[in-house]
Parts: sequence; structure tokens; C-alpha cells
Amino acid sequence: MREGRWWWMARAAVVVLIGAAIASCVDETVFRDGPLYRAPPANAGGFLGYDEQSEKLTVCGNCHVGQQSRWETTAHADAFATLANSGEMQGFCQGCHTVNQRGNASPDVNGGWIGTNDARYHDVQCENCHGPGLTHVEDPDASQPLAPISVGLDLEYGCGECHSGAHHPFVEDWKDSRHGRVTPSVASRAATDPVGAVECMGCHTAQGALEAWGVDANYIERNDALAAREPIVCATCHDPHGKRPGFGTNITKQLRYSISVPDEENNLCIKCHHKRAQPDIDPVTRSSRGPHSPEGPLLLGENVGFWFGDTIVYDGLRIRGTHGTERNPRLCATCHVESLTVTDQLTGEFIIEVTGHQFAAIPCVDANGRPTGAADCTVTTRSFKGCTASGCHGDQNAARSAWVVTKDEITTMAATLKALVDQVRTAEVKGSDGRWTTAEGADFNYQLALKKGSEVHNPFLIKALLAASIEEMRRVYSLTVPPSTIDHRQYLGTQ
Repeated sequence: MREGRWWWMARAAVVVLIGAAIASCVDETVFRDGPLYRAPPANAGGFLGYDEQSEKLTVCGNCHVGQQSRWETTAHADAFATLANSGEMQGFCQGCHTVNQRGNASPDVNGGWIGTNDARYHDVQCENCHGPGLTHVEDPDASQPLAPISVGLDLEYGCGECHSGAHHPFVEDWKDSRHGRVTPSVASRAATDPVGAVECMGCHTAQGALEAWGVDANYIERNDALAAREPIVCATCHDPHGKRPGFGTNITKQLRYSISVPDEENNLCIKCHHKRAQPDIDPVTRSSRGPHSPEGPLLLGENVGFWFGDTIVYDGLRIRGTHGTERNPRLCATCHVESLTVTDQLTGEFIIEVTGHQFAAIPCVDANGRPTGAADCTVTTRSFKGCTASGCHGDQNAARSAWVVTKDEITTMAATLKALVDQVRTAEVKGSDGRWTTAEGADFNYQLALKKGSEVHNPFLIKALLAASIEEMRRVYSLTVPPSTIDHRQYLGTQ
């Protein structure tokens, strides 16, 4: 932790005293308060920038010591040097590597580096997000420059003012993702049933997630009404100030949590993607609702689906596919956050950087391999490059073939199970009598199997659940299993 300005002033005072004693040229010592900060140059627009540039000490950091020490470890703190060392130092690039009006909600004036070209405004500092600090340091109680968490789709402020464009199209990719909008049903519920919508906010809105994760920071949109809350924005997953103390050693990219820890509470993605992976069998609290966002537990093979006693035999209460093991260290992010450079297939000329922030594991792509943002396309027009990142699949064709075969097999088994459940659905699938019947458990597993991505997150466990469900439906209700191209019994465990 770096010492603040007051420590330097105290040291200077000691030096003055020693010098006076040695020189004996004055009769008394006069103390004067030093300036709290160097006055900004003209045309700076109230931006203060660095106090000690060589030490990376911002004016803000003299008081906000914790934020200063964390910010120093981020790529933002070396943004100008990164640009200089890239060999691409051009004027239009400098606006995103220096302190100025970009990123914050201040009036659109050419302040900071843009107004002065003063080196004190090198790098992306506190004021890039919080706005000019001059008024605040002159009267802290009268001015609290809050930062926005809005991505800024209109590019007026927020992360999107810099993290966009052909070379850094994070915002463009994010806008096409489901993170880029509040789920319509949740938004509608927030407008009509605010009390009931609160339980959804912790994973469907930025403010709700930050609150659920114990982030006590203040920001412009913090107290927005439920119906006006932000979707899952950059600042939900990334901490603008840098890594929080005590949050692990394997956290990169200013993420709030690790993406490689196989744990529901400490993995960034799984913290939200782990709801209702198994039914609530408590007779008091039981709900007939089906699976909801079960990806994390399914990937890890823990606490998933409805189990029928010892029909499924497995080790340590878990069946893990290779996607959830150390063979895939980045877990969800391996497939869902895949970055690449897209070039023209004929000329080889650069088209765009793909950031992976559409979060699509096998995105629909155009002829050059650029994700289109479309949801429905043929399997041959999907990219499987993310599947080759961890080295498990030799090439895209191998991954594509494995996906097609596995999906077809699971779809076939699921259809067999549904045919059995439908025969007793009216009598056995009620959801309101305080108990779980075999048919209700089987129906839950059927719904789980058809959740998007289940055939990839853990195909082995899905097949085992389907096979057990089919067998139990046959046994409990004396039903005949309809003919199928898949023999479910090959996936049943044996004692």
C-alpha cells in the first residue's frame, strides 16, 4: 500500500527542521500546509489525473487508498504504455488510453488529455469512470462523483465508449447476448409484481447481482426502480477497481470471482447458473416448477435431477463429464467466452475481433466465421472453435459430430420417457399434493434433458437420468417401453 500525500508532507517537515538546525540561519520554524493537489492546467475540464505519475499515484488515491492499491494492479493503470508499446500509437487511439470525458457522465467537454496533452492524464484512471474530481476535492461533502454501471448502448458514457468498435467490440457482442437485456418475463414481473420479482433480481439484473454478492459500492443506477434496472452489464462480472482482497489467486481480467473454480459459490458463472437443478422434495416447500438454469450443477455432476434410489450407481454422488473436470480448466468460459480474429476468407484482410461476449458456445456464423447473433441456424453454419480450445476435440468436425450424435441420442431417449409419462400424466403429475410421484420425478428429468446445452454440459449424467426414469416408469406403473433405436438399459448402473 502506497503512502498518501500527508506522509510526504510530514517527511518534508522533518527535513525542514533538520536543515534549520544545521544551518542555524533562522530563529524560528514556520510550518505551512502544502497544496492538496497540483492545480490542473487550463482546458483540463476539472480533471486532476496523476499526483505522482512515476509512482502511479492518482490525486484520488491520496484519500481512496484501498481503491488506489487495487487499481494499480489492473491493465487500466498501464493503458498508455500498452498503446505506446503496441506500435499503433495514433491520435484517435489515445482517447481510450488517457483520462478525459469518455466513460463518465460528465458534460461532453474536451478535458483531461484531450484538452491538454499533459502526461498527468496518461492511463485510464479513477476519473475516466467517476468524472472530473476538482469539485470533489475542493468540497468533498458537496460533490460525490458517482460512476455509471450502464454499458452505454448509446455510447454517451459507460464502458461502451471505449470497449467497442472493430478491434474491441465487447459492447456489440454483449448487446447480442442474453446478458444484454433483462429477461422479458422478469421485466414484466418487476412492473406488475415488484415484491415477487425481487427473488429474480439477484441473477437477472446488475443491481440485484451486486447486492446479492455483497458489493456495497455506490453508483449512479444503484437505486433505480426494479422495472428500470440494468441487465447483466460489464461491472456485474468485472470489478472496475480490480481484484478484491481475499478473493483467490487465480482471478484474472478484473473478474469478481474465478472462472476456473469448480464450486457453485465461488465460480463467477455458476453463481447464477445453478438454480433448480433438482426438484424440491420437501413436502412443505415443494414446487412443481421444472429445472431453471441448472447448467453449473450439471457440469459438475452434483445435486442434479430426480434420483430413484439405487437405480443409478455412481461414485461419490457425482457423475462428471470431461467438460466439468480439470481437463477443461476454464469450465463454462472455455466454450462460452471464445475470442478470435475474423479475416476475409478470400483476401485475408482483417474484419473484426470477436470477444466471445455473445456467450454463445456454438454460435451461428457467416461465411467468414463471424458470429451473426442469430439463434437458429443449421449445424453446418455453427462454429465449434470453442470446443477445440481445451484440446479435448481435435478439430471442429470432430466436435460437431460428437454434438450431433449425442443430441440425437438424448432427444430419442427423452421422447421415449415422455411417451411413458403421458400415459399416467393426468393421474400422477399433479404437483399440488405435497409428494413427488415417480411420474413427476421422471417428468422433471425429461425437462432437464431438453434444457438448452444439457447434451454438452453432462451427456453421461443426462443419459443415466433418462435411463433410470424410463426403467422406473416401466416398473412402478407396469408400462411397456415403446420401441426405440436406443436401448436405455445400457446406461443403467449395476451394483
